[in-house]
Amino acid sequence: MPRVSEEHLERRRQQILEAARLCFARKGFHETSMQDVFAESGLSAGAVYRYFKSKNDIIAVLATQTTLPLRAQMTELIRADPLPTPDVLVAALAKHMVAHSGPDGPLRLAPQAWALALVDPDAAQYVKEAILGLRGRWYEYTERMRDAGWIPADADIHAVATAIMGVLPGFILQHLIIGDIDPETLARGIRTLLPYGSPDA
Repeated sequence: MPRVSEEHLERRRQQILEAARLCFARKGFHETSMQDVFAESGLSAGAVYRYFKSKNDIIAVLATQTTLPLRAQMTELIRADPLPTPDVLVAALAKHMVAHSGPDGPLRLAPQAWALALVDPDAAQYVKEAILGLRGRWYEYTERMRDAGWIPADADIHAVATAIMGVLPGFILQHLIIGDIDPETLARGIRTLLPYGSPDA
């Protein structure tokens, strides 16, 4: 197939995904119909179904894509020199999440994808892979904290990584639903609980 055709197909695929993302962010997965996606994308049903056989197929792809920018930023931060302290790292990641969780923001899809994963095995596989990708970055960060002497040399890397990973999902749920938390508040809490390497330690 000519390269131009491949690029055209990928642009069309991304056009559909972007249209669906906007619909899902505004109305939620369950209230959005494929007709909504057709209208938002400006494409016919046949054109959309050429790329995705169902709404859940679209959701699965978006569930994976949603975490990629966050994972990329996290990778850059945890490989920085000097190593950012836990409060600095979570504050930076929380700011990224806030910036991408507005009315049409992609991170608004995350809690919806988590809920769908509980009842849809296909979606669960995509969501699990996305979560494990993020958890891998937390493993790397925990190992760097150990090497920096911020946690004991014999620390259980799995336990520490999984514990600290739970902070950001809790933050985004509070931010989206309650609305009374910001990255600076989160950072103060983390600095109190995990003072390793912080200026006040």
